[in-house]
Formats: sequence, C-alpha cells, structure tokens
Amino acid sequence: MKLYYTPGACSLSPHIALLEAGLPYDLVKVDLRTKKLENGDDFLKVNPKGQVPVLALDSGEMVTEGPVIVQMIADKAAGKNLAPARDSADRYKLLEWLNFITTELHKSFGPMFSPVLADDAKAFFKDRVMGKFKHVDSQLAGRDYLMGSQFTVADGYLFTMLSWADRMKFDLSAMPNLLAYKARIAARPKVQEALTKEGLLKAA
Repeated sequence: MKLYYTPGACSLSPHIALLEAGLPYDLVKVDLRTKKLENGDDFLKVNPKGQVPVLALDSGEMVTEGPVIVQMIADKAAGKNLAPARDSADRYKLLEWLNFITTELHKSFGPMFSPVLADDAKAFFKDRVMGKFKHVDSQLAGRDYLMGSQFTVADGYLFTMLSWADRMKFDLSAMPNLLAYKARIAARPKVQEALTKEGLLKAA
C-alpha cells in the first residue's frame, strides 16, 4: 500500500492508523499547493480532487476520504482492535465520532488556513471549533479514549485536529479532559513515529 500525504495535514490520521495497525506501506509526499509529487508527477492524476489522504491499494485501487481510509486500515488489521466489529453497536458509535470530527471540526478548521479570509470570519470559525472541543471535553470525562478504554482510529483523527489547534494557538486550558487526552495520544510510540516520519517531531 501507498499513503499519499502532506506533513501535518489530515493525512496524519491514516498515517497513525497504518503504524498502529502494523501494516506495511510506503509514503508518497504531496505538495498541495503545486499538486505535485516529490518526483514531479501530477498529483491530480492520482486524485482528481487534489486532496490528501489517498491510500493506494496493492490492487491498484485508490481510496480517498480519511474516515473511509482509516476504517479500511482497521478492518485489514482486525486483531489490533482499532475499530469495533462491523455491524456492532460500537461500530456505529465509531462512525458517529468519525462523522463528527470530519464535519464539525475538520471542515471548520479549513477556512482558518485561508490566506484571503478576513480575521473576523476566521474568528467565527474558531469560536465554532472551540464550542465543539468543549463538547468533546465533556465526553472524555472518565475515559482514556473516545470509545472508552480502547484506542481507535477516531483517536488518531481527533489528535490530528488537536495538532492543528496547537498550530493555531488555541487556548484549551479550560478543557482538562481534552488536554490530558491529547498528551496521552501524543505519548503513544506509533504516534511519535508518525510525527517523526513526517518531520513534525525531531527524532530523539
């Protein structure tokens, strides 16, 4: 398999999932501004949407959209318990979290990265995201992870959003559950490995 990624982008989520799953993969770096691969090839030929992540399967099929990719990775390594069993009640709970993260957090972050959007508009989206983070903080009371005591692919996705919040200097000090959770995920060896491989963390 190949993961098309951009350092620190939402492709960090499936990168963490691949490492946690212990599946073999190759990394292919994408410049999202120029839509070029490191070797100069046109990324739009890989994904006409022009977005990462893309997971290229050994069959040649290309899978896009992060929440789909991470579930596929989890299902390929079922013994790692990165997602509850398909058709179980807990699997739908995981889907609920993945949908919440992708629609309420991920999509609200996007405008804040825009170089042309006015500051008051960015402030609107920041307030929206902070409200969603407050909800997550309340849900994490007494839990190690989103689904309880078991790390799942939803946690890798939420951690990616929290890393964006760091980059944008969000003040999460009023959300102790979320801060403790972020530190717990950051300390996982496979998360550290993903960050190091993407050049986001210096190797010790």
